[in-house]
Order: sequence, then C-alpha cells, then structure tokens
Amino acid sequence: QAPLVESGGGSVQAGGSLTLSCAASGRTFSTYAMGWFRQAPGKEREFVAAISWSGGSTYYADSVKGRFTISRYNAKNTVALQMNSLKPEDTAVYFCTARRWYRSEDPLNQDYWGQGTQVTVFS
Repeated sequence: QAPLVESGGGSVQAGGSLTLSCAASGRTFSTYAMGWFRQAPGKEREFVAAISWSGGSTYYADSVKGRFTISRYNAKNTVALQMNSLKPEDTAVYFCTARRWYRSEDPLNQDYWGQGTQVTVFS
C-alpha cells in the first residue's frame, strides 16, 4: 500500500471550496513535515503549502496565501488542505508529500509522494 493516499479532489465552480485529505499508512509520519504540491498541464510541479512535524508552523505559496489552510492530525496520521475562493488557475493535480523533520519547497527534496488527486475549477 502506498504510504500517502490523497482524496477529496473534484470539480468546483470558481469561488467554491474543496478540502483535500492525505492519509498516511504503513508508518507514522509524526516526525515528518507534510506538504502539498500541484502540477497543472504543461507546467512544472510547484509548492503549495507545508506544515511542520509538530504542526506549529505552516507555510504557503504566495499564490494561495489567505485562501488555503493546511492542517495535520498526528493521532490520525492525516493531513488536510482546505481550499477556499478557488480560481481556475488552481486547476491541477495535487500531491501530498512527506519529508523527515524539516519542510522543503523543492519537489526534488521530498521523501514520500502520494499518487495525486485532480482538482478542476471552472468559471
């Protein structure tokens, strides 16, 4: 079984909301920083948000700051990404990631990846 499994993607009208979830299995991720990346067609994979292993610090790309909220529930080994005020440019495949101890906004510097979940925002 994949260590990270995303869910919650779908299609939504611009201005709407979606919540993505990432369930970790096979090991505990309480000592991992967790993150979300996304990749739109024809574009490079980009950082969206991250949360420290303790949950005490969060980080966001400028493009989503104020609209997206990342949170984690270590007891349930899950991470969520609440996405509000969605825009068509948010359309992408969203990936959950884990990196031991400290976050990285570099997609090449992650320890684990999920398989991705599609988010489509239509106007």
